[in-house]
Amino acid sequence: MVAILLTRDTYSALATSALVVHALFILWVIFGAFLARSHPMLRWLHIASLLWGMLTELLLWPCPLTWLEDWLESKAGIEPYQGGFLLHYLDKVIYPDISAITLTITAVIICSLNLVIYAQQIWALVVREHPRQ
Repeated sequence: MVAILLTRDTYSALATSALVVHALFILWVIFGAFLARSHPMLRWLHIASLLWGMLTELLLWPCPLTWLEDWLESKAGIEPYQGGFLLHYLDKVIYPDISAITLTITAVIICSLNLVIYAQQIWALVVREHPRQ
């Protein structure tokens, strides 16, 4: 068995990559409807992503990407941040001193609005395919 030893710089680069994937996933959750509009498979993937985003916010489920980032940062000798990705980065970069509850409510509202739009589209499709006689 060959063991692969990674340097701290490698772990740091991998942690940064996980951070970028995490940010891209959040952008997908927020804006994915624009990409999924004409692609049914992407639409269902986006709906699943919206539900996952809401559940992780409301039930305080740990996000696997946050775990991965924390683990990679600890291997790189960087002290992992405490709390969730959104609160940590939005608080530091975009919205200083935003409360966790405000962030959670905003995230749930954004996801809910996306789901309402999808529900309306699906309902319109069902009505169009099965008109009442």
